[in-house]
Amino acid sequence: MHVLVIGAAGMIGQKLVQRLARDPHIGGKPIERLTLQDVVEPEAPKGSSFKVTTRAGDVTVPGEAAALVADAPEVIFHLAAIVSGEAETDFEKGYRINLDGMRFLLEAIRARGHKPKLVFTSSIAVFGAPFPPAIPDEFHLTPLTSYGTQKAIGELLLADYTRRGFLEGVGIRLPSIVVRPGKPNMAASGFFSNIIREPLAGHEAVLPVPDTVLHTHASPRAAIGFLLHGAELSREQIGPRVGITMPGVCCTVAEQIEALRRVAGEKVVARIRRATDPLVARIVEGWPSRFDARRAVALGFRAEKDFEEIIRIHIEDELGGKIV
Repeated sequence: MHVLVIGAAGMIGQKLVQRLARDPHIGGKPIERLTLQDVVEPEAPKGSSFKVTTRAGDVTVPGEAAALVADAPEVIFHLAAIVSGEAETDFEKGYRINLDGMRFLLEAIRARGHKPKLVFTSSIAVFGAPFPPAIPDEFHLTPLTSYGTQKAIGELLLADYTRRGFLEGVGIRLPSIVVRPGKPNMAASGFFSNIIREPLAGHEAVLPVPDTVLHTHASPRAAIGFLLHGAELSREQIGPRVGITMPGVCCTVAEQIEALRRVAGEKVVARIRRATDPLVARIVEGWPSRFDARRAVALGFRAEKDFEEIIRIHIEDELGGKIV
């Protein structure tokens, strides 16, 4: 099996590649070849049992998408995107990367004619107010941010190209993925990770929203599980509604902080400093918070049981089990 990962240098991309190197199978089929692409050349995994090709390029540049699918990859993970905060502040860049990149890829697949499985990372930002107490999969897609709009359009295109038989698509609507390793990025949701990751590492973190903000989270480990499970589902299992809302842990910022206190103690929690950011607060206000993910659960997707588990996964996977 030939697998293509677009956006392989990002956090999710790197973790997906590492997982594939450890377990080189998808749906029981062995991986024989892996192609990794991003705007910067991704790093090939060490110790893999299959051939790895890396490529630096921009999927919005004419010819790049066609080159990526020229060798007919059977499974494609499309992870490349401009994050929410950057998509909101840089309108043109957001639409170029998040929408044009998706269209160019879909058209390249259609022209190649090999009908691969395409796993698209969508987002809960596709939903817009007014919200019910818990948002079901069939809730209307009326996003209130440019990022959410770009992801919603991507889902609609994916559904239409699947309906026309050009590919088999599944849109994985990710909740906020925490705790993200590395440094803070421009995602409006980044503070959800920052207020856990930075204090655990001995640094101060800024909380730009009130403690009452409610949101749904899953770990990077769970996110990789979502992507791989989505790749294994058949078109018949997924049905015509290709966008699937993933399960997660729904809690307030205050409950996040309390979970951190239980795991790491008051000294760590004291490193969180409150400083409201009006732009971030406005963006977050437009996001849905609680989801009815029974369809995803019925299809076999799994997340953590509580936020403490998410914190402990970060400590285990990123900190070697140690807290500063």
